[in-house]
Amino acid sequence: MSPPDRAMLHRTEMTRTYPCSACGGQLAFDIASQKLRCPSCGNYSEITAPNTPPQTRELHAAMAELRALQSAQSAPQVSGQWEVVCQNCGGATEFNGSLTATKCPYCATPIQRDDVHNAPARLPVDGLVPFQVAEKQARQLIEKWVTKRWFAPSDFKKYRRVGAFSSLYTAYFTYDADTSTWYEGERGVDYRVRVGTDDDGDPIYETRTNWYHVAGEVGNDFADLPVLANDGPSLDHRRIKALEPWPVDQARSYSPEFVAGHLCRTYDHDAEESLPQAQQEMAEVIESTVRADIGGDHQRIHHLQTNWNYLGFKHLLLPMWLLTVIYNEKPFQVYINGLTGQVSGDRPWSKIKIAAAIVIGLAAAIVVIVVFSYLRSHGHSSGHTTHGRR
Repeated sequence: MSPPDRAMLHRTEMTRTYPCSACGGQLAFDIASQKLRCPSCGNYSEITAPNTPPQTRELHAAMAELRALQSAQSAPQVSGQWEVVCQNCGGATEFNGSLTATKCPYCATPIQRDDVHNAPARLPVDGLVPFQVAEKQARQLIEKWVTKRWFAPSDFKKYRRVGAFSSLYTAYFTYDADTSTWYEGERGVDYRVRVGTDDDGDPIYETRTNWYHVAGEVGNDFADLPVLANDGPSLDHRRIKALEPWPVDQARSYSPEFVAGHLCRTYDHDAEESLPQAQQEMAEVIESTVRADIGGDHQRIHHLQTNWNYLGFKHLLLPMWLLTVIYNEKPFQVYINGLTGQVSGDRPWSKIKIAAAIVIGLAAAIVVIVVFSYLRSHGHSSGHTTHGRR
């Protein structure tokens, strides 16, 4: 029997909040305690959601069912702007694009859209990995990262005053696959041939390659390969990719309780639309497996045919911290893996510091040359002997 939902559901606005039973304030997920906590009175509340692992779904069957539902009914709006009225203070709160959880800009009440994650015409969230890196630790990691950016402008390091720092759950699809690949190609085996002698009479050898036709079959199993399902100018896929690996084996069944008080986004691209990126990464692994199976010193692959015996997926929410700093009217972002603490980001370059480093480097090189020249000439002078008359 599932535990009762403690959320207050606002049907007219299609949102949910988590009122504190002690003072009426608003609960948020506290990373340090892994519980819901009221920032007003400090009251803690246990997470009621069961800790069960999310289940993998067969991709083609799930997508066929989704497409059928989408043809029969419309999905909730996850593009443009969606405005709701905060049920705590009456202020207007905007949800931009695929954002599904935010805070009221007037009273900081955590608000979640309740019409998205469980909508029949959308893929439901199968699970999430709750934040493990709390804000204090995240800020320490940012501090350490920024301090090591030697050539960043000094003003950029004042990010505490000019940067926006947010905790964010992003949408991912993780893929499982069982593949078998038939290949045809050539194995290259090197051998050495003596082609002459050098001026000293030593032999000169040349490496040549014999090529042999090969064919065979290899199998690959993939588990939990993650693909970010969000896009937009606010997310740098290259930097977020550098946050991997994600410990998705720690995922548990989804509950909106873990999202309370944090930003959250639903997917912009569904599991079928995100699949090509996963298959591209899998194809690189498959090719590596084929080359290892061919063996020899070199490999030529003329033909590959991969059969996807099974394709499964999970829709997961994974946490990160995001620092955005506007410097010289240009945004710079730093990401922190909310589970491992891995940091990846961009920062501006100080032309003054770079120029100063070049000048210092040139000056040091000149000093070395002068000293070396002096020592060399001094050494020659001291080694000169004058022979006088007898």
